[in-house]
Amino acid sequence: QVQLVESGGGLVQAGGSLRLSCAASGRTFSSASMGWFRQAPGKEREFVAAINWSGGRTYYADSVKGRFTISRDNAENTVALQMNSLKPEDTAVYYCAASLRWPYSPNYHTRLDEYDYWGQGTQVTVSS
Repeated sequence: QVQLVESGGGLVQAGGSLRLSCAASGRTFSSASMGWFRQAPGKEREFVAAINWSGGRTYYADSVKGRFTISRDNAENTVALQMNSLKPEDTAVYYCAASLRWPYSPNYHTRLDEYDYWGQGTQVTVSS
């Protein structure tokens, strides 16, 4: 069992930065691949970034590549999303997710149905 709690969301002007953090409980965190997703009003939840269990492999949606960075600290049971050069279209609720089906897999995962646990989400609003 893994519980995920996101923090760090807020209101920022276009061009600004925010750092989201996801704190995980449970001893299995270090074996899980992790991901960030987002959902804007009236839209489906979409993939943002993913990282494998060791942090050695990462992957980003084209819309955030070069602006966002995902990282993890297995000693602290946290995963972070550093968001730079924010745009109004980045406005959404951001969710942290954990996939435990393939412990210690070298792969990351990008599909919603590959994830087993979700946080409650944190709101990010970017004003123009």
